[in-house]
Amino acid sequence: MKDCNCIFCKIANGEIPSSTVYEDEDFRVILDLGPAAKGHALILPKEHFKDVTELDPKIAAKVLPLGAKLGTAMKKSLGCAGFNLVQNNGEAAGQTVFHFHVHVIPRYEGGPVIAGWEPGKEDPEVLAETAEKIKDAL
Repeated sequence: MKDCNCIFCKIANGEIPSSTVYEDEDFRVILDLGPAAKGHALILPKEHFKDVTELDPKIAAKVLPLGAKLGTAMKKSLGCAGFNLVQNNGEAAGQTVFHFHVHVIPRYEGGPVIAGWEPGKEDPEVLAETAEKIKDAL
């Protein structure tokens, strides 16, 4: 299914031009117009899924291997030291386009922190209580 009002559906299916670095029957990978680092790419499924909760399992199974393939190519061609795979779900999590996509962000030595957090501390009883809540919802 495609959403005719979705900009990522239009880009993924070639209706809007992009700097494409990879394409197959399921995905188009483009360079991000607002990159966090040189070579920042987006993996876009050609079918429309709002976020990971709606993602078809067959497409989901192909995303991580494709991310690894792209990251390896970035290390080889761009000389980056590593890469992040970032995937946001929901506005509160930073999702701005509601079409499932994965950011592949090359990381260079001495570059800025792009995805990170300061580890917090939690009481073991609170952890156990939180774990039970999540288990009950599964």
